[in-house]
Amino acid sequence: MAAPMRSFRSLFATRIPGFCAQISNQTRPKLQFSCHRMCYQNAPASVGVDIGLPPKPVTAGKTKERREHLKEQRQNLALERAARLRNLEIPLDEVRKDWESTSAPYHIRNIAHHYGIFSDLFDGADFLSHVVMKISYPSDDGSCMPVHFGNVITPTEALSPPTVQYDCEPGSLWTLLMINPDGHLIYNDAEYVHWLVCNIPEDDIAAGDTVFDYLPVFPARGTGYQRIVFTLFKQENKLDLHEEMVPLPCLSLPTRTFSTSEFYAKHQDNLTPAGLSFAQSRWDQSVTDIFHRTLDMKEPIFEYDVPKLHVLPQRKWPHRKTLNYLKQYLPEE
Repeated sequence: MAAPMRSFRSLFATRIPGFCAQISNQTRPKLQFSCHRMCYQNAPASVGVDIGLPPKPVTAGKTKERREHLKEQRQNLALERAARLRNLEIPLDEVRKDWESTSAPYHIRNIAHHYGIFSDLFDGADFLSHVVMKISYPSDDGSCMPVHFGNVITPTEALSPPTVQYDCEPGSLWTLLMINPDGHLIYNDAEYVHWLVCNIPEDDIAAGDTVFDYLPVFPARGTGYQRIVFTLFKQENKLDLHEEMVPLPCLSLPTRTFSTSEFYAKHQDNLTPAGLSFAQSRWDQSVTDIFHRTLDMKEPIFEYDVPKLHVLPQRKWPHRKTLNYLKQYLPEE
């Protein structure tokens, strides 16, 4: 008597595991390499290149000291009780100072990648922001609006130049650049420079060479939120700016058309990116005054053309459709 034929499911279950293991072990690296090559074959050569200051060395003893400190804090019963009863007082200034000296450069780089700043300004090259800038816009009532990393600032709050502070070495030279990569009215891949000061001795911005004087931000109506980016460069030597200098005040938008990557490529032997901060801004009523009174031009207004919804031909017998299916075929009133 002939042996019973095994079912297709049993054959599949007995033979496929080894075959799957063979495919996963031999083919997966090839698939990963193919996906990696597809993602980066059209990327600029500068993607992933670190153009900033060298990272600060972290010794094993300092890392061990921080771990022991965290362990002691977790075992502190009095600290746990104060936190549970909401009586714990945290010195925020000390926390921020410790954060700036340890994790801040890496956190700033990650959020800048999230907002696409490195890809739009430096063709994918990035850097660690070792110099943390303290930027704030003063107001008439004595308060100030700080610039962090993506917070919203209205054009009304940014009418006057901000105050910029940072820690620096004695005798060092710096360049401060403020640009808008999203607000150009003609070219999508161009920027507007709002402020450019070079050869700044230490942190005295007023003593630097102003290439472009401060121009308030002017996100056009209908364009949504736009990024306002502050970049701080450390100089090796004093820059020769005879080609970049323009008559001040500069109120010509074609003259203020700018490219951060080209500016850095031209002076990369003397400039090293060291600090980064940015905010977001959108239209308010003060932008109208900037276009009319400051720039002396008609205010552009952008509107979004919503495409008409595509409707498939109506079926005589729609299968498993609710009555709402017929609403899209009703005549317009």
